[in-house]
Amino acid sequence: MLKRLLYIFVILLWAGVAKAQQLPIFSQYLYNKFLINPAVAGSDGYTSYSLTAREQWVGLYGAPQTFAFSGQTRIMKKKYIVRQTSTKKQYVRPKSDGRIGLGAYVFSDRSGLMQRTGFQLSYAYHMWIDRNTQLSMGLAFTGYQFKLDEKQIDFHDPNEPWMNSDMRKGVFIPDAAAGVYILNAKYNAGFSVDQLFGAALKLGDAAFKKFQMARQVNIFGAYTIEASRYGEIQPSFIFRMSTQLKPQADAGLTYIYKQSFWAGLTYRTSGAAIAMIGAKYQNLWFGYSVDFTLQEIQRVTYGTHEFTVAMKFGDNSRRYRWLDRY
Repeated sequence: MLKRLLYIFVILLWAGVAKAQQLPIFSQYLYNKFLINPAVAGSDGYTSYSLTAREQWVGLYGAPQTFAFSGQTRIMKKKYIVRQTSTKKQYVRPKSDGRIGLGAYVFSDRSGLMQRTGFQLSYAYHMWIDRNTQLSMGLAFTGYQFKLDEKQIDFHDPNEPWMNSDMRKGVFIPDAAAGVYILNAKYNAGFSVDQLFGAALKLGDAAFKKFQMARQVNIFGAYTIEASRYGEIQPSFIFRMSTQLKPQADAGLTYIYKQSFWAGLTYRTSGAAIAMIGAKYQNLWFGYSVDFTLQEIQRVTYGTHEFTVAMKFGDNSRRYRWLDRY
């Protein structure tokens, strides 16, 4: 009986949170778009690794926390070989066409009693639709475990049935994501869908059979405007929507100095103002953002804080080696 009551409580609690968000919302998405779109994997030619930590509503017990570590790369043109046609003419071509991008990341989301820990593996294919614009398409396989944090549940009876039930172990859910991405020296734009199957397949205790995850659509874009010899201004936006999350959009403006320092402001339609700064030193990127909620909850929190650090390897010759310049 207690197991059923606990199950009902969890579902109701999750439903309440789901009306606000089921997936983490990143404020610095511009600097790691791979976390929201699998087509971005390898799109810039770098091999990069990124760590993101986000703590929402600092000071409020049980507020959402997100940690993500990602890596991505591109299989470049290399190891040129000589081939011979049927007419005995020889030509030189690379063994790989430099169009494949690969990526992966692991994540951990916590919100109150609920915990979601998993991974995503991504494959992207890149092609040129004209001389300066790249079109990318990507697919990803996602797997995660959904469970309750038993450390936050205190039973006085050590023989409580729930402590020994399979429900305590949670449930494993495989799912998928897909996206497209357009990249140009002046602009970029993308479209992606997360939770394609809506957690239709669940491997674990039957108590979670009614658990669902709503598909979420992300549409984003940015445009770079040359403001001076060393500075650029970049307006950007992202639009999110799902059957659980009401349409939500971010609109921001970032100033970039010498491609090494940046600062920006963003407004989120759900009622938040976001300030962010960042810097680049050699092959290291650092970013920090703080969200100020324009709602009553701000009175009892210290805002939402997000940190990002990234390492990127590959000079300009590597970045653009996939171009057909031979």
